[in-house]
Amino acid sequence: MREQSNATQIAPTVRVWDWGVRLLHWWLASAIVAAWIYSSDEGRAHEIAGYAALSALLIRIGWGTFYGRRSARLSRCLRFPRQLSRYVRHMMKHRERRYLGHNPLGSLMVYALLICVAIVCFTGWLFTTDRFWGYGWLSTLHFVVAWTLVGLVAAHVAGVLFTALRHRENLIASMITGDKPRRIKIPFVRLH
Repeated sequence: MREQSNATQIAPTVRVWDWGVRLLHWWLASAIVAAWIYSSDEGRAHEIAGYAALSALLIRIGWGTFYGRRSARLSRCLRFPRQLSRYVRHMMKHRERRYLGHNPLGSLMVYALLICVAIVCFTGWLFTTDRFWGYGWLSTLHFVVAWTLVGLVAAHVAGVLFTALRHRENLIASMITGDKPRRIKIPFVRLH
């Protein structure tokens, strides 16, 4: 009797994103969307959304520095220029490595988004102080950096979709469940 296994089997999933990363990711995303929706609001909704984004940012920095799992660590997102350029070269040839956590471009995006959110929140907060209230340059800076953030968010979503299609995995689901398939290749086995 002959039995044959599949040439490739998907091994069980592995937990990549801990609950803190996932919660803070969606909290920050929701706060940014709310701040954008209420950007022309004369009330306090925009300001409250900004403080929600700032609190998510500060907790995420703490989580990624002191507490979170290995993949949550912000130090793991540091990719040096050589790694980034190698990844981009391989990506252009359709030979890029699959990462369980952030790939080098994703790592760069993490820092770009966090820095941009920090600047938007800081300039927004300054605008509420007595010292800087009503300054045109500060309002312009806040506006420009906020639209830069919108562009980064669009690039982030495009990058997630591109990588998900390229590697045939649901990255949005992994940011909800925290799990990704290991994808360990098991050699072809024949039993005689």
